[in-house]
Amino acid sequence: MNAAEQPLIGGLHPGVSDLRSIPVFGDLPEEHLQWLAERMVLVEAAPGNVLFTSGSPADRMLVLFEGELSGESDSAGADNRYYVVRGGRVTGMLPFSRLTTFPLTVRATVPSRVSWLHKDYFPEMLSRMPVLQERLVAVLADRIREATKADQEREKLVALGRLSAGLAHELNNPAAAAQRAASALGEAMDAFRTANLRLGKLDLSSETRQFLADFEYRWAKQAGAQPVLDTLERSEREEELGTWLDRRNVKDAWNLAATLVDAGCTLSTLETVAREIKPEFLSEAFTRLSVSVTISRLVEQIQSATSRISELVKSVKQYSYMDQTPVQEVDIHEGIDNTLIMLKHQLKSGIEVVRQYDRSLPKLTVRGSELNQVWTNLITNAIDAMKGKGRLEIRTCRNGQNAAVDVIDNGPGIPPEIRDRIFEPFFTTKAVNEGTGLGLDTVFRVVSRHHGNIRVESRPGETCFTVALPLQAKFV
Repeated sequence: MNAAEQPLIGGLHPGVSDLRSIPVFGDLPEEHLQWLAERMVLVEAAPGNVLFTSGSPADRMLVLFEGELSGESDSAGADNRYYVVRGGRVTGMLPFSRLTTFPLTVRATVPSRVSWLHKDYFPEMLSRMPVLQERLVAVLADRIREATKADQEREKLVALGRLSAGLAHELNNPAAAAQRAASALGEAMDAFRTANLRLGKLDLSSETRQFLADFEYRWAKQAGAQPVLDTLERSEREEELGTWLDRRNVKDAWNLAATLVDAGCTLSTLETVAREIKPEFLSEAFTRLSVSVTISRLVEQIQSATSRISELVKSVKQYSYMDQTPVQEVDIHEGIDNTLIMLKHQLKSGIEVVRQYDRSLPKLTVRGSELNQVWTNLITNAIDAMKGKGRLEIRTCRNGQNAAVDVIDNGPGIPPEIRDRIFEPFFTTKAVNEGTGLGLDTVFRVVSRHHGNIRVESRPGETCFTVALPLQAKFV
């Protein structure tokens, strides 16, 4: 028999002294405590005992005298929720609660003494003991605040997880590129040293050595990024250079040809070198020149990749306003752009981003990190609405004494019957495990704290959220 199947030990009633140990009931008259005790069922729960399951009717108030109970939703993954209550607390169904079914499965985690009162007794209880009305409402309010805070923290963690996953993906690409280039650079340096050693053993004049040094320097500088060649044109160029090198008995002619094509080399380049270098020295000379260009290009790749990493790290610091005071003057365009960088992994698979900024807008005195939460939630909602493919337009402008930011998507739109509810806490149109309904509530609260306002206009093919923030500092 597993723990959930173990029988609850009980069926008796709690004592008046038990109820007096609970703060909510502690100062009630003896006759009131006696009335409650006679109508409550007392049980002793072993670890693992289930008191009620998720989805069962919410029909009882629980009073935990000793021990600990834990509640957990049956949902897996991101929507899983956890709740703990310890001795001395009142929980379960409470008067004035709108619960119809219990949202969690509640178990004892340690040996526990718990009692319950059926909700049918609530009207008479409140009639006999009016003082409990205020106390139990306070318990209910505290529970709601705790649940809301937990959901808000969970929403932040989910958002942070998405941003972290996207950032890790964005960082991985340049990091991997830098790692590959660094590995190839080590091999190229070995080849470069070998070519130098061979050239050093040859009987080259000082003029020839000077020519090679000058030519190598100029060629490495000019090679740079080359136009992309189609397969046929590239093959023809490799064939042309490879044939020229092979006829002159240059070692590894066809591999050298491919590298020389990448560097923008032409037959004219080869002829220039051949006029200055004796035929028997061409193999070592072209090997040295080829490796030199390869090294230059690998260094450029490493610089480009590490610059990209540096830009991403800078964007993260600016997005989070790390090491900066909470309230400061910020350029809202920088905040929006940094948010787009954070969400790039969600945008690049099919979202066209169009930015129309009024750069004449002054900096605003705001909580920068909070305001970036607004842009994050609005842009993420737009991406979700468009199912990852569509057009996202972000506009800024001056609207009277406010700076206005429009976030527009060409998704299916918000149905009129729910449009007035989208800023309500916990209201969501997303499927289970996809949202908690706190994203737009967060947006509304942050904008309100900044003495701004937000409105939405929507029709099929166009939804526009407009955030208006005061140009003059009002937020402290």
